[in-house]
Amino acid sequence: MEQKLIHTPEGVRDIYGSELSARKKTGEKILETFRLYGCREIKTPTFEYFDIFSNEIGTTPSRELYKFFDKEGDTLVLRPDFTPSAARCAVKYFLESSDSIRLSYHGDAFANTSNLQGKLKETTQIGAEFIGEGDAYADADILSMVIETLKNTGFKDFTLSIGEVDFFKGLCEEAALSDESVLKLREQISIKNYYGAAEMLEHRNVKKEITDLIINSGDVISADDLGSILEKCSNDKSKKAIERLIKIYSLMQERGFADYISIDLGMLSKFNYYTGLIFKAYVYGAGDAIVKGGRYDGLLQKFGKDAPAVGCVFLLDDLMGALEDIKTEDNEPVVITYTDKDRKEALEKINALRLEGRAAYGIYKG
Repeated sequence: MEQKLIHTPEGVRDIYGSELSARKKTGEKILETFRLYGCREIKTPTFEYFDIFSNEIGTTPSRELYKFFDKEGDTLVLRPDFTPSAARCAVKYFLESSDSIRLSYHGDAFANTSNLQGKLKETTQIGAEFIGEGDAYADADILSMVIETLKNTGFKDFTLSIGEVDFFKGLCEEAALSDESVLKLREQISIKNYYGAAEMLEHRNVKKEITDLIINSGDVISADDLGSILEKCSNDKSKKAIERLIKIYSLMQERGFADYISIDLGMLSKFNYYTGLIFKAYVYGAGDAIVKGGRYDGLLQKFGKDAPAVGCVFLLDDLMGALEDIKTEDNEPVVITYTDKDRKEALEKINALRLEGRAAYGIYKG
């Protein structure tokens, strides 16, 4: 029993020393870049009402939530995702305002899943939400902020992959797929199982033109390919999605950030509230994306305010794992031992180190 008490549950861990110091400094750099883009920091509760993250809103499946009850009998959950909380907060405090607002946050999120695959159940997330901005310029602005933030945290080589959820949704609507079929197809496309997706579409007698658009555009493509894909689209939703991507890419070229951008029309998310632009950032040394985000123009309406929004989240645990030499700076405190004879000299050394910004303290040896 005593041995068990010193261990943490599966999926969580202790963080201390130089690693914790490096995380704090990196987090400060991220939030400072967000501030320069006009974001004001907010803090939402660690737990919320269950309905904030319900299936109707399109967030995390109920089985992956940490659920519990308060004394009044209401079902509460530990937040699995910050975006619905930020949306709720924005509606509560800015319901009457027609102005745009940019918010940022920093905290932990929780996923109650047994399929960890090396992932933690408690993760630190730092994110931003641009609320009330519905145009392609806002999309380009948040992509630019992500790029500048990654550069400011020490990354040089990275890729920001962008896609458009409405391109996929438009094709599914044109193919008249049921919600169940869309869910299965989404799963196949997300894991890049195009053979399985093609077989499924063939079984449902989907037209070859639509199948080809879904399958052939799943891999990363060049910006030049967007024009030819646009010509092949026969539904308005998919057409507008491609036109929007072309506009966004053009804006990123203007800003000098196009070299960081790749296009992946097969990119999807488990969060169903995304409505347009979707993106993920990848760096060498991380097995998965360290930044995720997208547009969710219908989410705030669930809380009573019809306003467009786009956001991003930096996954600090994965980001720190990918950063090289995160412990190069000497963060360990200097420990000086002293006796009655050299106490004054030792205290002078300690004070001098502290004035230089170094951690230091003394231990009396008698």
